[in-house]
Amino acid sequence: MPADASSAAPKRARILALANQKGGVGKTTTTINLGTALAATGKRVLIVDNDPQGNASTGLGIGRTDRGAGTYELLFGETTVAASVRGTSIPKLFIVTASADLSGAELELVELERREFRLRDALAHVVADYDYILIDCPPALGLLTLNALAAADSVLVPLQCEFYALEGLSQLIRTIERVKRTFNPSLEIQGVVLTMFDRRNNLSDMVAADVRGFFGEKVYETVIPRNVRVSEAPSHGKPVLLYDLKSAGAQAYIHLAGEVLKRERNRQSVHG
Repeated sequence: MPADASSAAPKRARILALANQKGGVGKTTTTINLGTALAATGKRVLIVDNDPQGNASTGLGIGRTDRGAGTYELLFGETTVAASVRGTSIPKLFIVTASADLSGAELELVELERREFRLRDALAHVVADYDYILIDCPPALGLLTLNALAAADSVLVPLQCEFYALEGLSQLIRTIERVKRTFNPSLEIQGVVLTMFDRRNNLSDMVAADVRGFFGEKVYETVIPRNVRVSEAPSHGKPVLLYDLKSAGAQAYIHLAGEVLKRERNRQSVHG
């Protein structure tokens, strides 16, 4: 599974944490479908399911009784990424699964050394094996999300187009700034992606305008529409790109992946 370590140019995966403490905004859906779209371009992608709900694992067709060692065991040093990584039905897309055990990790991590860096330490051994590592965070700003932010190069924020969209985001931004100061000086906001956009609803346009006014160029041009095929796909254990490639939702995630890759190319050109 790992890439050939002898390949000429050393590389390091870009690690993106998909985070928003508000639930139901499309974090997991975006993780799965962005990962799938990036893999479709030939990138090697690892998804780390860091949410006790385990929906990223379910959405990629891995049942709860078929998961084995995953993120929980990773955080407590009981396994390695190389030993726990699973293939998926999508070529070049891999996952470290989550189980219900992860729900106890918040309390159990408190007593451990380097409690904020457990995930970063684990991923350090495989950053040369992938092009992108996407971490699906729980809807909370506890130690699981803190581990993801400490491990990540940048944060991708899915934001639902609803009246209270910006409410609470200030808390996420403060958390990102605190992590940057204390644990991860290079952490940055990769971008904000507007999800569940309803073109029939004037409120979606108003929210989009507000978010773009607040975040400026950090907001992706691509918006993810409210789409029944996107909602149906997880129950079939598939990303929407496999469930219905021609659907508006699938096409939106393909465009989002293109934007992510473009931003990465621009970042590389700026930073050398």
